[in-house]
Amino acid sequence: MAQENDKETKQWENRFRDLAGRSYTQGIYTFTGFLGLAQQDIFWQQEREVSYAGYSLYGGYPDAERVVVRFGEERELGYAVPFPIVCLHLKPPQQKFAEELSHRDFLGALMNLGIDRGTLGDIRVGEKEAWLFCLDTVSEFLCQNFRKVKHTPISCSVAEADFMPAPERPEQLTVQVSSLRVDALIAKVYNLSREKSLELFRAGKVYVDGRPCLNNDRFLKTGETVNARGFGKFRLTEGIRETKKGRLAIEVAVYR
Repeated sequence: MAQENDKETKQWENRFRDLAGRSYTQGIYTFTGFLGLAQQDIFWQQEREVSYAGYSLYGGYPDAERVVVRFGEERELGYAVPFPIVCLHLKPPQQKFAEELSHRDFLGALMNLGIDRGTLGDIRVGEKEAWLFCLDTVSEFLCQNFRKVKHTPISCSVAEADFMPAPERPEQLTVQVSSLRVDALIAKVYNLSREKSLELFRAGKVYVDGRPCLNNDRFLKTGETVNARGFGKFRLTEGIRETKKGRLAIEVAVYR
């Protein structure tokens, strides 16, 4: 397993170097596919090596989890090229007869079509409908072929040009911890033991504002978002007060 991970890491490193090099030498914009947190981790570890080409990250809307890296800068190249991202609206023709469909349901149906995961970004699920961010290379195929999720027929069409998904509605929690250490908050928010919390750090599954967090004793700041792979993410809000027993009562927005 470790050898497979090392091989995949090397492949991504070579990919980033190649895209940055082509952008710089040919004076063009180059793009990755959508990157998950693990691939973004590899990118940030290599960021210094490829930053000479200039880069930006975007997933189709602010705070997207899965993002595309674009190499090249307008001030250097003299022209602009948008990210090749399309938003598709997935909606049952008759919503009152539709099943309650989850993110996993939509993603599973997409994978059954043989779609490369790198062409798919975030899936934002609403009430019996969803919005999918994808690369423009697969949008037409999906509009023509994506017709069912579980037992529910759906229509797939390009969303309106100015569409932006509604902000996610998190669960508001107040937790009490001894400090703002990230491991303490993860353990409290997800009801984990200290050891289980530390295992997430050892496995490289903790990210703060999209970047890997290797230090479990890192202190969080208001507004920062923690993603614990396999559990979800939460954001530290402004509500922090000290209890009579000297502990911190902290308000967090939890995205399940």
